Amino acid sequence: MNYAQTYPIGNYHNTRTATPTAIAPPIKRVRQLDAKAKGHKRSAKRQTEISSDNNVANGFLKCIFLPKLKETKTVQACRKSDKTERDFYQSLSKLAEHYQIEPMQTRQFPYPYNMALAMSDIEEKLKLKVLDWEEIHLVQDSKKTYFVSEERYNTGTTLFYIPVASLYRMLHNPKRKRNAHLLLSVCTYLYHIAGIPYYRQEASYLYWMYEMMNDWVEQDDSTDETAVYLAEIKQAEYIGDYMEQRIYNRINLTVFEQRINSFKAKDDFDTECLTVAKEAFSLYQTYPNENVFRNAKPNGEASEEDMENIIGMEKYISFYADYKGWLNETLIELVNNEIQEYGQMEEPIILKQFDGRDITANNLCFENRLFTLLHSLSDILHTF
Repeated sequence: MNYAQTYPIGNYHNTRTATPTAIAPPIKRVRQLDAKAKGHKRSAKRQTEISSDNNVANGFLKCIFLPKLKETKTVQACRKSDKTERDFYQSLSKLAEHYQIEPMQTRQFPYPYNMALAMSDIEEKLKLKVLDWEEIHLVQDSKKTYFVSEERYNTGTTLFYIPVASLYRMLHNPKRKRNAHLLLSVCTYLYHIAGIPYYRQEASYLYWMYEMMNDWVEQDDSTDETAVYLAEIKQAEYIGDYMEQRIYNRINLTVFEQRINSFKAKDDFDTECLTVAKEAFSLYQTYPNENVFRNAKPNGEASEEDMENIIGMEKYISFYADYKGWLNETLIELVNNEIQEYGQMEEPIILKQFDGRDITANNLCFENRLFTLLHSLSDILHTF
């Protein structure tokens, strides 16, 4: 079950064309700006055709029309030399070996179309073979020419905000207390191991968002709603402090497996909670030291001056108070106004450089499983 609602956040442009799965009300989608497709202008230069001999029947069907793609311009920008082509194919070979792909034979074609065709071919095969593959770059520095491959987990421009008030209500519901203990172990894993920020910690982004809202209410002229707003804020602080004490306790990790083994599902909700708990425990066992921010990088080219204009992952991943009420709606609006000032965002990204050095075996399997877990957990918590 998905209890998602979406809130447009700012004017952030995500250049990828994606279909994110929005999570429950506070796990909101950051609005994707209109991705204006960059059309390829007609070139005045004629394209070389390589075909079979004229005396072969149906020769047209055997023609190979080399690609008019951005790769062609990229390759043409490289300085022509035997070393350039040699480096190119050596790097291509290492890339293909790493991803276990059979590249198309293109050496027989003239420069630069041989390299452009090779790039076009390998890109199509990477799209089909590698789950999180984003793009490849051809780099030429003063020493050599080589490929850089980018793998990226698309977070779907979504706010991954986990409501602890739901878990608080579950703990105080006699019929669902066993469920709450299961999910308490899940949240302890997310807090201590996965490194999800908590909104009552002063170093967290959402701590200062809540503080700002509190200041606004206290400083504004008193109205009939003022007391209600202040009560919601105080309740968010109380529940947040109370639940952090429960989540912080590492005993929840010690008894995690025991809670799973002793839990007997009696209905669909029990089954959902048990499934989430098993996946979280499996992540804990498989990746005992991995943090959600381990591969955080800007999802675009960024200079040092641009770093302050990037949405950090800590801004859209966090525990927070509640998914309903005035406080939630105001928070989402406030985050929206804040994030619209940014030009790009951080996402889990791995860059692999095929220049003769050892290639990292790192991948984004952890991120794929973790973000799926966050989606599932949020669906559950948005029923309370």
